[in-house]
Amino acid sequence: MSARRGLGARWRRRRPLRTRLAVAAAAAVALVAVGVCAAAFFVIRFKLYQQLDQNLAQSATLTVQQHRDEGPGVMAGECRFLGAPACSQIVPADSADDPAEPYLLPVSGATREVAAGRRAPYYASFTLPGGRPGRMYTTTFGDGEAVQVALRADIAERGVRQAATLLAAVGGAGVLLSAVGGYWVSRTGLAPITRLTATAERIAATRDARHRIELPPGREGDDGRQDEVTRLAATFNTMLAELEESVAARRRLVADASHELRTPLTALRTNAELLAKADRLTAAQRERAAGALGRQLREVTGLVNDLIELAREEEPQPLLEEVRLAPLAAHAVDAARGHWPAVPFTLQVAPEAADLSVPGVPARLSRLLTNLLDNAAKFSPPGAPVELTLTPWELTVRDHGPGIAEEDLPHVFDRFYRAEKARAMPGSGLGLAMARQIAHAHGAELTAERAPGGGALFRLALPTS
Repeated sequence: MSARRGLGARWRRRRPLRTRLAVAAAAAVALVAVGVCAAAFFVIRFKLYQQLDQNLAQSATLTVQQHRDEGPGVMAGECRFLGAPACSQIVPADSADDPAEPYLLPVSGATREVAAGRRAPYYASFTLPGGRPGRMYTTTFGDGEAVQVALRADIAERGVRQAATLLAAVGGAGVLLSAVGGYWVSRTGLAPITRLTATAERIAATRDARHRIELPPGREGDDGRQDEVTRLAATFNTMLAELEESVAARRRLVADASHELRTPLTALRTNAELLAKADRLTAAQRERAAGALGRQLREVTGLVNDLIELAREEEPQPLLEEVRLAPLAAHAVDAARGHWPAVPFTLQVAPEAADLSVPGVPARLSRLLTNLLDNAAKFSPPGAPVELTLTPWELTVRDHGPGIAEEDLPHVFDRFYRAEKARAMPGSGLGLAMARQIAHAHGAELTAERAPGGGALFRLALPTS
């Protein structure tokens, strides 16, 4: 048994899924077809013999009525097709009472037992003289006697053979159709998977995620009526779209990073080469070159750190805790005042938000607020305030600078994007992109808009518990 199971398992492993599915579907349909044909054969056979047995029972009743006073012996010797009179004879319980003439129908011990009342009436099939099939019924005739009646069973036998032949043909046709249907089912059902496999192999070979699986017409937007395989193909297409977008974003990040790093690295190399000739410089020149080199190193270091943080595309989850936003906002405002002494910062906390807290990483949320405040301070005119407001449902940062142009609004959170007015200002264009990434990682939504009366307004919609 284990050897047969091992052989079947090896066969399944060596055959493709389409072949196994076709064989399974064909076997299931063939089994049903053969089962139905077998059941129909037995029903037809039962009905044919039931009709013959009913005729025998009627013939036995007629024989009892017509020969009630006669003794043992043959009453009629002509067996007709389903007609009366049938072959009939009376048999005593004791063989000593048998007549001198031989019986036409076979007499057995069961016949004597029916005559003696020790056995119930019964039907039996036998062969008539001349080799024709017959059907016999044995029942009680009176005290100590039994009557036997028989008819030729040619018609019933012929009907059974014809039914067997016809049902065998039908069953064979059903098996053949089941094989064709199994192949069609496997080919049709696995077509999307075949396309999916071909697409995956093409992507693996070309490393191009722009390929898609073709879906059946009219199925793209109707999720409620898609079958499982079509939904799998649609999901795979969605995954490919996300993969394509991720690859494109990585390529843009690398291209933008190389572009942004080119200028500070060139300046670093120039100052380093200048300091290498320090013996030819005055003390003031060496001090200026060293100062410029230090500033450029800090800028490059900050830019590289920002790029590393953005390249992760998600925030780390360890050390999550309930962070109170009011003290965090106050700390961020104090730090901004030290970094931008010429810009006045104001903090307004609604009374109902004084104890507001959200789950998150304190250092990352502090970086978010710092980036927003630095961006606002960078665009604020001297003496114009930067306002941070905290309510139970949102945190806003507003400046009174030139504001955001309509054409720049859709791009302010893009990596390395810098508006026309901001290109002369310091910065790499990564602060707002990092702020939005931190907000998304904490379940919040960061948006930008033009503030009423001028300036820019950033809204951080807090996550609802």
